Amino acid sequence: MPTDILANIQTIRERIAAAARRIHRSADAVKLLAVTKTVPPAAIRTAMEAGITDFGENYVQEAREKIAAIEQNARWHMIGHLQTNKAKYAVNLFDYIHSVDRLELAAELNKRLEKAGRKMNILIEVNVSGEETKNGVPADRAMDLVKSIAPLKHLSVKGLMTMAPYSDNPENARPCFAALKNLQQDIIREGIDGIAMEELSMGMTDDFEIAIEEGATIVRIGRAIFGERNY
Repeated sequence: MPTDILANIQTIRERIAAAARRIHRSADAVKLLAVTKTVPPAAIRTAMEAGITDFGENYVQEAREKIAAIEQNARWHMIGHLQTNKAKYAVNLFDYIHSVDRLELAAELNKRLEKAGRKMNILIEVNVSGEETKNGVPADRAMDLVKSIAPLKHLSVKGLMTMAPYSDNPENARPCFAALKNLQQDIIREGIDGIAMEELSMGMTDDFEIAIEEGATIVRIGRAIFGERNY
């Protein structure tokens, strides 16, 4: 298994670099975020040995147990839906939260961070596809949400996140990723004080190359690194 993980990471890096070259971007502009849902600490340590520094978790409780077990330097990203009542735990576990999709959650995070005396980087999760089964603020309400969060002093809005609809054909994800990029540009043009739009977290195992071609700065890869979730 360790050999497989190391080889998988090398392959993913090569594919990231190739996708970036196709649109004359630097591969260094794309961060590889290893998704570790259900992945045991030993496998995560192997990924760390390959130079992975950023890891994404979907659930607060699983992340808490895993982070405590690993006890190594890494940046932890919350990429799953975050319930407001879990914000008090999230602020002590994560360096980044990708899934802020409502003002209520943002306000609670801000309150908890104020008590802790720190700031946190966040992304606004946008439901670009409009699928009812997906979380995220609807695209046509994202601008208003960003404006509402901007005054919260302990949150640093760094960009946007989305999930494309599942499809057997990765090309079908392209309109979703292009729409998120367009939304990012719209927000930048608005010139909202305190808002940075540096990051686009989009693209997973099946479609990350398309996401890179459309401007992704963070790709969230689990299965292509760690294999099917059969741990």
